[in-house]
Amino acid sequence: MEGDLLGNEFPFAEGVLDGKAAIVCGASRGIGRACSMVLARAGAKVIACARSSGDLATLVEEMHGEGHAAVSLDMEDTAAVADVLTGFGDVEILVNNSGGPPGGPLLGNKLEDFEGPFRRHLHASHLMAQSLVPGMVKNGYGRIVNVISTSVREPIDNIGLSNTLRGAMAAWSKSLSRELPECVTINNILPGFTDTDRLGSLASSISEKTGKSVEDVRNDWMDSVPIKRLIDPLETAIAVTWLCLPSSGAVRGVSLAVDGGRMRSI
Repeated sequence: MEGDLLGNEFPFAEGVLDGKAAIVCGASRGIGRACSMVLARAGAKVIACARSSGDLATLVEEMHGEGHAAVSLDMEDTAAVADVLTGFGDVEILVNNSGGPPGGPLLGNKLEDFEGPFRRHLHASHLMAQSLVPGMVKNGYGRIVNVISTSVREPIDNIGLSNTLRGAMAAWSKSLSRELPECVTINNILPGFTDTDRLGSLASSISEKTGKSVEDVRNDWMDSVPIKRLIDPLETAIAVTWLCLPSSGAVRGVSLAVDGGRMRSI
């Protein structure tokens, strides 16, 4: 898949995002890493943020073009997020993407279990939007894309805290879509079962709590997906990048599923 999407079948004109700077959160692996690769191929200068500095270093080496940067950042540390933002120049593209909380039934969570995930997702995203939107307005161009989950429409069993958090992100985004200046769009990507480390951890967590084998958990997932396979992170990254293009300015406040047809809702 990677050879096709980043090779001869790359779906966007190279350079279509020339002159644009993009912050990608959670960029060290999975969907965040794929987003960094595709945005760079489209011409954006990528500022890749994540906790893992080692993985970020290899990412910068692998990205197409020059001028990319890596920033080691824990999104739960909102003070650090605010400090880092002061060092950036104008940024036209923001991809909010962070790892989800552990699985388990919602009533099994204590109040303090909500604090870290909400800081990492909602609080950090809000701080970044507040800081970056003025520069987007000055440049007459802004794109904010939140990578959340299909659970905002159809809650997923055994990840109650994640369902709650993703729903809050979707409501925040929709509210901002009514407030942001006309040159700045905000949209959500809803990944389905995607081939990432996070999905593997989730399968193991569900296996421990239900007694099912990891293989049975994964088979149950695939039985619910019409395409009968996991989503490649690069497929999700292509959708994210499309929402960042100049030609996508009329797409605003939507939640676009990249789920292989898993969801049953319209």
